[in-house]
Amino acid sequence: MLELHCHTTYSDGMLSPTELVGMAIESGVRALAITDHDTVSGWDEAIAAAPPELEIVPGLELSTVWRDRSLHILGFYPDRDRLVPPLSERLEGRKRRAQEMIDKLAALGYEIELPSMGEGMAPGRPHIASALVRAGHVESTREAFDRFLADDRPAFVQYEKFSAIAGIQLLRECGAVPIWAHPFLFRGAPVKEVLPQLVEAGLMGLEVYHPSHTLWQAERLKEMCAQYGLLMSGGSDFHGIPADSKPDEYRSLNSLKVSIDLLEPIKQAANHLKG
Repeated sequence: MLELHCHTTYSDGMLSPTELVGMAIESGVRALAITDHDTVSGWDEAIAAAPPELEIVPGLELSTVWRDRSLHILGFYPDRDRLVPPLSERLEGRKRRAQEMIDKLAALGYEIELPSMGEGMAPGRPHIASALVRAGHVESTREAFDRFLADDRPAFVQYEKFSAIAGIQLLRECGAVPIWAHPFLFRGAPVKEVLPQLVEAGLMGLEVYHPSHTLWQAERLKEMCAQYGLLMSGGSDFHGIPADSKPDEYRSLNSLKVSIDLLEPIKQAANHLKG
C-alpha cells in the first residue's frame, strides 16, 4: 500500500522520521512519502531507518496561497540541492508567522513559549496549540484551534504571500512533480474553477484520496484527472495521534489503502522533468 502524504516532527507531525517509518512498517505500507511543510530535512533520517521492504519517497508540502486562501501543493522527487535555497525563505516565513501568532496570543493574555526547534524544522499552528496546552490555557489542541488558531479565530495569521502558481513553477524548476493536496479542503473557490489555471501553470496531479474527501469528491477528482491528463495521488495526511484526541478524530496510517500502482507514473513524470 502507498502513503504519499505524511508529516514528521520536522514540521507539524508528532513522530520523528524513524518513528514514522516504524509505524509504516507495522501498518503494511510499502512506499512512504515524507512530505513535511516547506522542508525536506526529514528525508535522511527516514531513509536511514527504512528497511529494504519500505521505499521512502522524497517529497514536501509547499504552503502557497490562491485568492488569499491557503492552498497546499505536494512535490515529489525534487532535486534537493536546487530546492533547499528557496525553501530557506519559506522556513523563515513560517517562523515569522509563528511569532506573529504568539504575539497575538500574548496581547490576548495567553503567553506561551515554543520549544527550541532544530535547523530545518518548520513551526506551525499545531506547535502553538501544543504550547497552549502545556501553558494550561486550554485543555486540548482542538480547543486551541477552536478558540484561537482556526482561520477565523483571533490569533490566526495567514501565510506570507507565495502564490500557488509560483509554487508550482518552483517545484517544476527543481525537478519535482507538483500535485494539489486535498483540493476539496480549499475554501477560496470551487475546484473546477481553480484547476484550469493551475494546470496551465504546470500542475501535474491531484491528491484524489484523502481522509477529508467523500467518495463523491474522490470520483469527481478522478474525472478531472482523466479530463486534464493529470496524475493521481493519495495518502492519510498523517500527523500522529494526539493524546487528547477522540478515537475517531484522527485517521490512522494506511487507512485509505491507496494502491501502490499510483507511484510508478509519478516516478516516470519526475524522471521526465529531470530530462
